Amino acid sequence: MIPASQASISVLDHGLLYGMGLFETFRTYDGVPFLLDRHLKRLEESCSVLGIPYTQDDSTFRDWLQALLAANDLKDAYVRYTVTAGEGGLGLPSGMYEAPQELLLVKPLPVMPDEAYQKGRGLQLLHTPRNTPETPVRLKSLHYMNSIMAKKELQSYPEAVALQAEGCMLTVNQELAEGIVSNLFFIREGHLYTPDIGTGILPGITRAAVLELAQQLSIPVHEGRYGWEDLLEADEVFTTGSVQELMPITSLLAQGQKTALVGSGVMGPITGQLLQAYRQWTGNRQEGRGLRG
Repeated sequence: MIPASQASISVLDHGLLYGMGLFETFRTYDGVPFLLDRHLKRLEESCSVLGIPYTQDDSTFRDWLQALLAANDLKDAYVRYTVTAGEGGLGLPSGMYEAPQELLLVKPLPVMPDEAYQKGRGLQLLHTPRNTPETPVRLKSLHYMNSIMAKKELQSYPEAVALQAEGCMLTVNQELAEGIVSNLFFIREGHLYTPDIGTGILPGITRAAVLELAQQLSIPVHEGRYGWEDLLEADEVFTTGSVQELMPITSLLAQGQKTALVGSGVMGPITGQLLQAYRQWTGNRQEGRGLRG
């Protein structure tokens, strides 16, 4: 463990030269990482796709994380775990990588009072399309230019900035994809809807957890192809991510259009039910355990 300012990797690391690497972001609750086994499994499977030899022992990783949390005097933390391909020399690789590099960073969680969840946030429709993934299923890779350009566009809308809005990215076919850093859900007439993985979205860990909770709560779930107009007709909208959990969307913004309220302009009842169930799950702090064990 060293200060971040002293950490370095080789200039020949293919994570730097070609974006060949992956990462996971998650949070800890009272020092315990939530759904860590799922994050490590996704990372290992993704590394296999990229030809990066990677395995991680759960117990060893927990010890490493606990030491890093203690060094930073943190219990509830934002965690980013990165695996780069390692050195590969100039030129595209022809075989497997041999020496991946692992980076573990933590920082304090952003302050999110309960009032922020009740009021929700805005969702800005973006012109920047979600790109087509380079692999059959989108990986959480270091190749992040698409999301960065979307964030730059988002910052160009004053109202979106004022509302701390998330950006909504569509596919090239104008179908709902996902937020810049989140997955997207909406509720209509008691049914829960979310874009399917075939749209090229990231199969988020929190997204999957919400789908499990909805099933346990007997909420009908649909994964399919939808458009911006489906959000305008929705009773509730929310985004998901490991750090912000379930975030209600209470206003919809689109350039040249009047801002539209979602429902009554506050967190809806089904979103609230799912958020409560999710937090109950995090309170258990046991991997793979849902509402009913």
